[in-house]
Amino acid sequence: MTTPNETLKAALQEALGDQIVSLVEAFGEVTLEVAPKHWEAAAQVCRDASGLRFDTAIDLCGVDYQDWGGAGHEGPRFAVVLHLLSTHLNQRLRMRAYCGDDEYPTITSLTEVWPSMGWYEREAFDFFGIMFEGHTDLRRILTDYGFVGHPFRKDFPVSGHVEMRYDPEQKRVIYQPVTIEPRENVPRVIREEGYARGRG
Repeated sequence: MTTPNETLKAALQEALGDQIVSLVEAFGEVTLEVAPKHWEAAAQVCRDASGLRFDTAIDLCGVDYQDWGGAGHEGPRFAVVLHLLSTHLNQRLRMRAYCGDDEYPTITSLTEVWPSMGWYEREAFDFFGIMFEGHTDLRRILTDYGFVGHPFRKDFPVSGHVEMRYDPEQKRVIYQPVTIEPRENVPRVIREEGYARGRG
């Protein structure tokens, strides 16, 4: 008997053909990977093909694969992951594409396919610095306008670069260098006298 995920994979193979970089099933979910140059076109096919009909884009996020799994990651550092739902066929799909340039990660915006992705793309830009070509209003959405860097990148310092506080003398919010001293958090083990011998 054919499972729903096997049916979905067959429909993806038929609709996308050689645009597919990989197509895997793990933890009960199908993940489709495409090259960044096919990102928008593949998304459109996933939305419109009769065997797919992914009418709802649920979520889009950036991923930083630097030092992934503790052993490092070979290949591009940044990826964009899209979660899709077909309300017609009751199926889900995870779609991923890696950005080609680690220094300036860029991929095509999906706002022409699903207009609601504009907010999610702004979040991925804000937190990871991923640029979405064709996005008409790509600006920060959750961090402050004066924020320096992209806080979800794995090389971003935990304490940040600047801190913000209200200055009562100037009667406004000001930015200043971070005043938190970096330190190593090494757990200390404190043993009571006679712990090893037991009590009583």
